[in-house]
Amino acid sequence: MATTDKSKPWAATHYTPAVALEFFKAAGKAEKVPPGQTFFTENDKARPYLFMRDKMYLLLDGSVDLVARKKVIGTVTKGQVFGEMASITHAPRSASAVAKTACKVIALDDKQFRSGLQKKPAFALMLMSIMIGRLRDTIARLAEQTSLGSEAALKESAVFDPKRLAELADGLGSDEPVYFDRGKTIVQEGQAGLRMYAVLEGRVAVSILGGGVVERLGPGGVFGELALLEQTPRMASAVAETDCQLLPINRTAFLLLVKTSPEFAESLLGSLAERLRVLTAKLK
Repeated sequence: MATTDKSKPWAATHYTPAVALEFFKAAGKAEKVPPGQTFFTENDKARPYLFMRDKMYLLLDGSVDLVARKKVIGTVTKGQVFGEMASITHAPRSASAVAKTACKVIALDDKQFRSGLQKKPAFALMLMSIMIGRLRDTIARLAEQTSLGSEAALKESAVFDPKRLAELADGLGSDEPVYFDRGKTIVQEGQAGLRMYAVLEGRVAVSILGGGVVERLGPGGVFGELALLEQTPRMASAVAETDCQLLPINRTAFLLLVKTSPEFAESLLGSLAERLRVLTAKLK
């Protein structure tokens, strides 16, 4: 779980318990858990070939302690979700979760999560908004530091298969591919965001705080979705590191993709969660 406030597995901003409950009920079933039982352990990582799958949980009743390095760092209360970050990113668990009292939960593995997204896409949009709120808070805290450090940039990454992304976006909007020469600024931090972009060809460098490169995107990578979803000023700048061909996706097409393609929604959630994990790790 990568969260900027470890006492709150899910920030209150944008979180609607009723939306979470509908989502979990659509994909899973409630189960009882006795006090003292461990849901997952710090540093655990899923091993599908051993039938060990990452799960996220909605707490229907009771309370759950989050424990890191043998210290309680937060408590999950009724109506909250926990374990979602590792479930989405498939990264090792950042804390253990232990039933403080008798609990009632709904647990979803990755297959159930995808099924839920297909039935209740509003949950994906809510989760994206929560992650964006965490990203904004993390970037604000990084701004108080003198530097991100030279190791801050991620290796070149791709969120989607470029051909598959083009197929998904085809017909959803009227935007044609656009081209940027090497060195050209594509979007600027602080600008209003009218479109997100998918990289079809070339490489794009994404930076924050006036120059710290935090991500490099190859074909299949996406950027600009944060401002598009929230309709707020952009949090990052993007520059073409090579000649680039990009696919613009407007807000209408974006929302339709989230609602009609669980694959698109899940991949985008994974990208946001990974960005949050990497930037949170840079906090001193």
